[in-house]
Amino acid sequence: MATILDTLKKGAEYLQRHEVDEARLNMELLIAHVLKVGRMQLYLDFDRPLTEPQIATLRELTVRRGKGEPLQHLLGTVEFCDLEFLTDSRALVPRPETEELTRHLLAQSWPEGVAILDMGCGSGIIGLSLAHHLADRRARVTLADVSGDALALARENAERLLPGADSLTFVESDLFSGLAADRFDLVVANLPYIPRSAETALSREVLRDPPLALYGGETGTEVMTRFLAEVSDHLKPGGKIAMEFGIEQGPDLAALAEARGFSEVTLRKDLGGIERFLFATKSD
Repeated sequence: MATILDTLKKGAEYLQRHEVDEARLNMELLIAHVLKVGRMQLYLDFDRPLTEPQIATLRELTVRRGKGEPLQHLLGTVEFCDLEFLTDSRALVPRPETEELTRHLLAQSWPEGVAILDMGCGSGIIGLSLAHHLADRRARVTLADVSGDALALARENAERLLPGADSLTFVESDLFSGLAADRFDLVVANLPYIPRSAETALSREVLRDPPLALYGGETGTEVMTRFLAEVSDHLKPGGKIAMEFGIEQGPDLAALAEARGFSEVTLRKDLGGIERFLFATKSD
């Protein structure tokens, strides 16, 4: 009977041959997922034999991972801002940069009853993280997305993380077209920003994400340009916007925000030193 160590070595070798980054870590996480234990527990149980059903399940998952299916889809969940979210092919796999943006927003001071719009919410990671961690501020969060499938996933995450919450609203909308006349203290947006021409340069894993969540048009900035043209009408005086964008897109977006009358327009780098986030304030 194969042990955990046997399976780990063979699986990691297989994934490495199929050009999966961090092959051993991937295999550790798959084994821990199937055994329903923490990853570090594997090191205490290397000699534990696996059952035939467990081996069969791991074999299937390993083959799928070797073909480029994202690890997060195979595990079914992802950690984000100290919360566990469901994740699958209905929405973008959360990126570390998006967590940076969310934590930056959480570190700011917000008024009691702060009204937040998560535009292009996907699986709900930003909006639900803000709702959860700003519950003491009685935050009210609207989550909007053009994809009904993504919005369904966001609702499932809401039921897991904030069951029965009456502070959440879900709206299927192409940007602001389906939204009421509500105005917000904060509109945060992680909109598609990859140019269509960059498709061939994307990894196998990224290509498993929904195209609707990836491509922002021929230049990549078309959706964000529409957003900046419309968002002011949905902000309270002094309301703020926060955006994630792609490499080298910041200066043009900042200039557009200023042209639209926003003040305190700031670009911020991510932990990798790449300009990634835009913040701005609506003038009173």
